[in-house]
Amino acid sequence: MPDVPIRAVIFDLDGVLTDTAEFHYRAWQELADAEGLPFDRQANEALRGVSRADSLRLVLAGREVDEATFARMMAEKNERYVELLADMSPDDLLPGALELVEACRDRGLKLAIGSSSKNAPMVLDALEITDRFDAIADGSTVEVAKPAPDLFLAAARSLDVEPATCAVVEDAEAGVDAALAAGMLAVGIGPAERVGHAHLRYPSTADVDLETILARGA
Repeated sequence: MPDVPIRAVIFDLDGVLTDTAEFHYRAWQELADAEGLPFDRQANEALRGVSRADSLRLVLAGREVDEATFARMMAEKNERYVELLADMSPDDLLPGALELVEACRDRGLKLAIGSSSKNAPMVLDALEITDRFDAIADGSTVEVAKPAPDLFLAAARSLDVEPATCAVVEDAEAGVDAALAAGMLAVGIGPAERVGHAHLRYPSTADVDLETILARGA
């Protein structure tokens, strides 16, 4: 990383600010059961940070389906996921998430969401934190999903900052890969086997040290 000051922080949503992984798992499991596809929690881990279409390809595990069936499966999974999200509230923010966002704002940093989920705006509204962010880049923003850097680069453009001045907070291997490809400071949340290739790693969002991030970028 070049020695440049951090001017913006881009947050992944699922697994960083809230945990909707269980909702995703239940929706995928119901679809897999209905279609006679093998699927379990271990298989679900491979979907972390992956777009809906790419997730379905992983769930299909090589089974070929026509375009109409593929579209139907994606729609059914999303409809069930949205149903499960209906009861979300600010209580579903992960420990330390709101405090970290507010600390960034207090330091005058620009903030964006960089999430592969097309449901990100709805989740942010349910968590009542939409107004904390200057930009939202989600699954509708770019055509190429993580681990490509496109989503984070789009977020940087929306914030009007250079990629090298951005820190990305991510809990998925694909997300860390995307941050690195974008030339951004990668902050991993989770175990080393998943996000250990990030520049900085913390066990949970509550453990993130903003001062260390800012010092690493300065």
